[in-house]
Amino acid sequence: MAATQRIVIENGAIATVDDRDTEYASGYVVIADHRIESLGAGTAPEGLENVVRRIDASGHLVTPGLVNTHHHFYQWITRGLATDHNLFDWLTALYPTWARIDEPMVRAAAQGSLAMMARGGVTTAMDHHYVFPRGAGDLSGAIIGAARDMGVRFTLARGSMDRGASDGGLPPDFAVESLDEALAATEETVRQHHDPSFGSMTQVAVAPCSPFSVSTELMRQGAELARRLGVRLHTHGSETVEEEKFCHELFGMGPTDYFESTGWLGEDVWMAHCVHMNDSDVAAFARTGTGVAHCPSSNARLAAGIARVPDLLAAGVPVGLGVDGTASNESGELHTELRNALLVNRLGAHREKALTARQALRLGTYGGARVLGRADQTGSLEAGKLADLVLWRMDTLAHASIADPVTALVLGAAAPVTASFVGGRQIVGDGRLLTVDEDAIARATRDEARRLARIAAHG
Repeated sequence: MAATQRIVIENGAIATVDDRDTEYASGYVVIADHRIESLGAGTAPEGLENVVRRIDASGHLVTPGLVNTHHHFYQWITRGLATDHNLFDWLTALYPTWARIDEPMVRAAAQGSLAMMARGGVTTAMDHHYVFPRGAGDLSGAIIGAARDMGVRFTLARGSMDRGASDGGLPPDFAVESLDEALAATEETVRQHHDPSFGSMTQVAVAPCSPFSVSTELMRQGAELARRLGVRLHTHGSETVEEEKFCHELFGMGPTDYFESTGWLGEDVWMAHCVHMNDSDVAAFARTGTGVAHCPSSNARLAAGIARVPDLLAAGVPVGLGVDGTASNESGELHTELRNALLVNRLGAHREKALTARQALRLGTYGGARVLGRADQTGSLEAGKLADLVLWRMDTLAHASIADPVTALVLGAAAPVTASFVGGRQIVGDGRLLTVDEDAIARATRDEARRLARIAAHG
């Protein structure tokens, strides 16, 4: 059996984001193979064996790696389009283009999405992919392969749509699957790729797209499938006033009641957005333990509204942060969502008391891990947890005059990432990816975006 190898990080400020929000002005973290062995104030213990590397974290803040809870990777190659639309108009404008994607496009888009997040401190990512044109190739395999190459911990939410325009849905008919096709393909993806073990790098969730693109039967049978296979459930919910109107007209009830009627509330479920929720909706999420992926930049870009994050947190609802697709959040970076979550929520009813900097950091780390069902493994810096952590440089012009490093990280400019580790493996060094060629990815995404635009233009 190989001897344990250790990495020692010393002399940095540490925000553990544990249950007590423990912080150290100057402390250490010892990584043993893929887990955190110990951490605390001051310098690391003497006499540690098999130390293969020591990192001087002076001038840095060490935090858990960021956890992204909602994304659509394929949209990386349709950024900058339909920039002045609300959600329904934006979807109607872009679905015909998205219905032309194929495996090389999806692979390049996944690489671009993952690269931007990983370079900015994300160690656990997810992708909600729900567009599967006929003959497009192995799209799920392409996405999972991109995450594996990047070295990021990953959840694929295998999405689906079976309600096309002829059935009153938003997507064109040629962009949707049949009920049986969607269920069979989702089950096969789980069986082929889902790894439930501690420290797993790849997990799969069952994820019909949304009430306005999915039949009630797919929602019901999707929930049954997920619970039979022992995986989590994900979908979009309560994103816009138009969605709420759609649900009342089609189902005779609001989104939350509809989700409950189809088996879609529970501790194994998380919803993206959840902007338009009344007190009863918030109470239902709290009662059932249903999680929320808060996407402040995308909600603002599409004029969807301000989610009631302070009320959700006060009720005990699990809340994490999401980038959302980069066709509605062109930056594609999660660390900017820390700042935007705080600022956007302070525009709401709670004003300056809505969120603190530390609550924002918790949303992006432990909150996200909780939403993805992995809070026992990652999301905070604690002995025994996976060594998923980030060293943010705080001694440059952008941050050096801010005394509190957590405030600097959340409210200041985007902080440089000196090092990012996933399971003890370094994937970012001095702001550059170590596992893949960033420049090659940039070229591939540009070429595939242009190819998609040409195909879409010719119908």
